[in-house]
Amino acid sequence: MPMQRAVNDVKAVCEALATRFGERFQTGRALREQHAHSTTYIAAELPDGVFFAETAEEIQDVVRLCAEHRVPIIPFGVGSSLEGHVNAPKGGISIDMSRMNRILEVNAEDMDCKVEAGVTREELNHYLRDTGLFFPIDPGANATLGGMAATRASGTNAVRYGTMRENVLSLDVVMPNGELIRTSSRARKSSAGYDLTRLLVGSEGTLGIITALSVKLHGIPQAISGGVCPFPSVEAACQAVILTIQMGLPVARIEFINALGMRALNQYSKLDYAEGPCLFLEFHGTDSGVAEQAETFGEIAAEFAGGPFQWTKAEEERQKLWKARHDAHWACIALRPGAKALSTDVCVPISRLAECIVETEADIRESGLVAPIIGHVGDGNFHVQVLMDLSDAEEVERAKAFVSRLNIRAQDMGGTCTGEHGIGQGKRAYLEREHGRGVMFMQVIKQALDPLGIMNPGKVLPDDAGQDR
Repeated sequence: MPMQRAVNDVKAVCEALATRFGERFQTGRALREQHAHSTTYIAAELPDGVFFAETAEEIQDVVRLCAEHRVPIIPFGVGSSLEGHVNAPKGGISIDMSRMNRILEVNAEDMDCKVEAGVTREELNHYLRDTGLFFPIDPGANATLGGMAATRASGTNAVRYGTMRENVLSLDVVMPNGELIRTSSRARKSSAGYDLTRLLVGSEGTLGIITALSVKLHGIPQAISGGVCPFPSVEAACQAVILTIQMGLPVARIEFINALGMRALNQYSKLDYAEGPCLFLEFHGTDSGVAEQAETFGEIAAEFAGGPFQWTKAEEERQKLWKARHDAHWACIALRPGAKALSTDVCVPISRLAECIVETEADIRESGLVAPIIGHVGDGNFHVQVLMDLSDAEEVERAKAFVSRLNIRAQDMGGTCTGEHGIGQGKRAYLEREHGRGVMFMQVIKQALDPLGIMNPGKVLPDDAGQDR
């Protein structure tokens, strides 16, 4: 049965936290609003209070207090998640991890490091700049590593370096009963017991609160080349991607932007690229290697009437290119000033990528929506930025119907309703369609680990598991 909101229990928890932590526990509405938001049409749902954690031991104490009173807990990094992950549909306590931002150790010889959950990817790479190492996972936003692990994030570099799933070695996690566990060692492989690390990576705060994590690092490439290549059609661009992957060309980034997306980038970033389907690419390696890879891709593009492939090793030019790509969210919003941007993603096998994008573009036109498409197409993942007027109920309904068809389209093509944004609140309805009876076993795990249902309730699972009261 649904968790009942016990006003007296919430009041008792808030009073206890205020007494112990003083100004590090706040109940002001403005701050609670900052900790409950969404980039979709899902309404903000505020927590009852916000606690700024500084140690794992403090989080343990707060979890035990909340468990005693059956008050929900919502972990919060920097709030860059996209599917209502940080909303508090049943109230409760938002635990802000931003002050847990210490880099605990860097093991340069082992090419790994351990950080607290509130460290952002930019902070980590700035710290590593003199070691010759870097952390490659780049979801675009300057997200915290704890949040990135919780949502199994990836981004532009995933085609070469993988996702958070491949780059997290171990987690320190406060479980729903208040115990602090470490899921694994720093060893690069292990066959000792259940893989708790992979269970908790992507669990979106529903099974525990990540307080620290050990992650893999990679060597900074000797040389990098990158550039932009236009194509006559979506199909031609996708065929070039498929051949690039099949040939084993070690591309680090390969991003697709459709015609409307290129118009947005040109206007916002003052560029003059062709306003048709384009691929943005980057290669990592030696001076000779990245030149050879760029030239090889140029030949592949020509086979599909693409090009010319304008590439460079000049850092200033590459930075200009990728800044435009990272500013794509704001560029798309500028296409329709005053509109709300709903960013959604799906992922399909790359053999179905062109078909899925072409059908999606047709669906956008038929729906009368403004929605550029940008994607990490090396692994079949693409994003649609739906621009809508939230005050227009009919338009919002059209947007919702479009997103539903997009999710189902991707699933019917052997793909998933989300490649990297996660389920949160926004895509709960599609989980069972994708995993079938597997969802029942997810609910069993949730019930076993969180029998009170206090960990980020109302997220991921279609029904609130673990809430027999």
